[in-house]
Amino acid sequence: MSQKTAIYPGSFDPVTKGHLNIIERAAKSFDRLVVCVMRNGSKTPMFTAQERVSMLREVTAHIPNVVVDDSDRMLAEYAKTIGGSVVIKGLRAVSDFDHEFQMALMNHKLNPNLDTMFLMAEHQFMYLSSSAVKELGRYGADLRDFLPEIIIPAFEKRMKEQLGG
Repeated sequence: MSQKTAIYPGSFDPVTKGHLNIIERAAKSFDRLVVCVMRNGSKTPMFTAQERVSMLREVTAHIPNVVVDDSDRMLAEYAKTIGGSVVIKGLRAVSDFDHEFQMALMNHKLNPNLDTMFLMAEHQFMYLSSSAVKELGRYGADLRDFLPEIIIPAFEKRMKEQLGG
């Protein structure tokens, strides 16, 4: 019997409680869930790919079937190399769907063995994004409702560095 492997791709810059919620829920449905930090040359991330991998490993250590990786390859190609058959995408609102649907069709065209599963964000995370967390961080807001507590010190330290303080 073959293992069913899913991939949850993203920038995770930083990983939020919303991301973690999708990871925990998706992990229950697959033998193996590969959380993959996808590197996007058009974005300037707050954390390096290795820092994001490290943070994800910390916050998912309690989930035995989760593996954390990073890639700069196209998702459809990456999936072939790891034997992934399903892409997990979290949706916060209807506005997310249009873009994600187009990407799902493109990935399936490039890799016909690759399907996409959409998971709706739970209501308490529907408004949450890494960009919003960064904006809150610029103003020194309490981030305990938004980020896993274990990464808050690293986030605050990096935010201070970026703000020149």
